[in-house]
Amino acid sequence: MTIDPTELETVAFTVEDGVAWVKFNRPDKRNCMSPKLNRQMMRVLDELEFRDDVGVLVLTGEGTAWTAGMDLKEYFRETEAQGLRGTRGAQRESYGWWARLRWYQKPTIAMINGWCFGGGYGPLFACDLAFAAEEAHFGLSEINWGILPGGGAAKVATELTSFRKAMYHALTGENIDGKTAAEWGFVNEAVPLSGLKARVSEVAKVLLGKNPVALKATKDAIRRVREMTYDNAQDYLIRAQEAANSYDNDGRKEGIKQFIDDKTYKPGLGAYDKTKATK
Repeated sequence: MTIDPTELETVAFTVEDGVAWVKFNRPDKRNCMSPKLNRQMMRVLDELEFRDDVGVLVLTGEGTAWTAGMDLKEYFRETEAQGLRGTRGAQRESYGWWARLRWYQKPTIAMINGWCFGGGYGPLFACDLAFAAEEAHFGLSEINWGILPGGGAAKVATELTSFRKAMYHALTGENIDGKTAAEWGFVNEAVPLSGLKARVSEVAKVLLGKNPVALKATKDAIRRVREMTYDNAQDYLIRAQEAANSYDNDGRKEGIKQFIDDKTYKPGLGAYDKTKATK
């Protein structure tokens, strides 16, 4: 089936030194997510997930925005005109790639370079780490045009910040800047826009030095255990470690060997040399 070229253009990416830099690419619309963009994002995630030259995925935006949320015209009005079938179809496309991103094979970083509104909280939460420009703007503007912050946005707000902050954020529709977003917990850190890519590149390089099997197991574990009792989490983590060992026991043994026998590194101060595990 031939895909509309304008749909393919809604997401752009490059791969540089093990990092896939993926961009929302509708700068004239502040990178609002449309059905076309949502479909293309899933294709891009499919293409990059198991590429050998990709170890980390960074999600950012072209121009002055990360994403201003859902396109009110294309995502809401035009799909609602198709009735419930159109609405449900658009929801599956957007929620589908957010879920895919949450459990992605490679570690993911949200690089919030500008506006991050409403529906943008879905992919923000889906990324494992998040860094923002101090100049960025975060907002749940849904209350300002007469709906609740749906699509997971309200859940993200209550997951990442306190009850009182989430309630104020959602009820007033007031924006916060990147510094405040870091203080509230929406992102790991905020830095000046001029240094944002350099900081994200630095973190990505750290991740590239880790065992990829351990990275995947760890990111999944952190998401899973948050919703478990302590005893259930403990049991899950035992099974998860056993599963990871069965898949990459040589990597684990190499890490122990380099510490105990070779004395070439200290786990509390850095990672073992993963390249030696395959030699």
